[in-house]
Amino acid sequence: MPALKQRRQLADTVRAICSWLIALIIFFPIFWMVITSFKTELGAFSMPPEFLFKPTLENYREIMEANDYLHFAWNSLVTSGGATIVGMLLAVPAAYSFAFHPTRRTQGILTWMLSTKMLPAVGVLVPIYLMARDLGLLDTRLVLVIIFALVNLPIMVWMIYTYFRDVPRDILEAARMDGATLFQEIFRVLLPVSRGGLASTALLSLILNWNEAFWSINLTTTQASPLSALVASFSSPQGLFWAKLSAISTLACAPIVLLGWGSQKQLVRGLTFGAVK
Repeated sequence: MPALKQRRQLADTVRAICSWLIALIIFFPIFWMVITSFKTELGAFSMPPEFLFKPTLENYREIMEANDYLHFAWNSLVTSGGATIVGMLLAVPAAYSFAFHPTRRTQGILTWMLSTKMLPAVGVLVPIYLMARDLGLLDTRLVLVIIFALVNLPIMVWMIYTYFRDVPRDILEAARMDGATLFQEIFRVLLPVSRGGLASTALLSLILNWNEAFWSINLTTTQASPLSALVASFSSPQGLFWAKLSAISTLACAPIVLLGWGSQKQLVRGLTFGAVK
């Protein structure tokens, strides 16, 4: 027994060390980005890298004043939040239909929806750009809300569909026997029961929308450009401005990182919804 206990302690120690090493490897690029943001451009390019340096807020000051950070941040908030709301409004009824009223085509439709994520975005850039131009939607928040919502809709439908399938049908049947209408069944019974899964889906959609860069760069210029487009603007033919790029990347990541950190319990609860019966 003492030998078995020692082996278990050794295994736990090895797992803990491996977990910390993996966490450090994942966290190191973020750490390096943050400390680089407090360097001068010369210090950011110095070789070997400087670990002891005098911090400066020059990069953040220039971004706030010269590049109007708040304007881009507001665009990111509006487009990401709007796309998440639109996506949820479309995904919940679709997932409800697939989960509780399936047909012989349900699995085929779900597979087709997921397969659209395999299509390279650049393959449909030209037709979408032309349609946005003809409709006068170029460089508007509306076009980004529509595109972001449609791009992430397959993932949202699949996630909510998975959560809904884990909801016992007896609960919905009991609500119907009590005279509940379709809307009462969904809003008073189904959604409260699966709110953890819905919250995790909304959070994941918000993160994906916030980080979307391809459509932001190609469909906007100045008025509706979000933070992802502002980050890309620091890469120019004259070279990369590492210190300023690190500063704006830090400012772009900070809101979504804080949101994920603050809602991690809800996110984990939603992602494990239905894992244990």
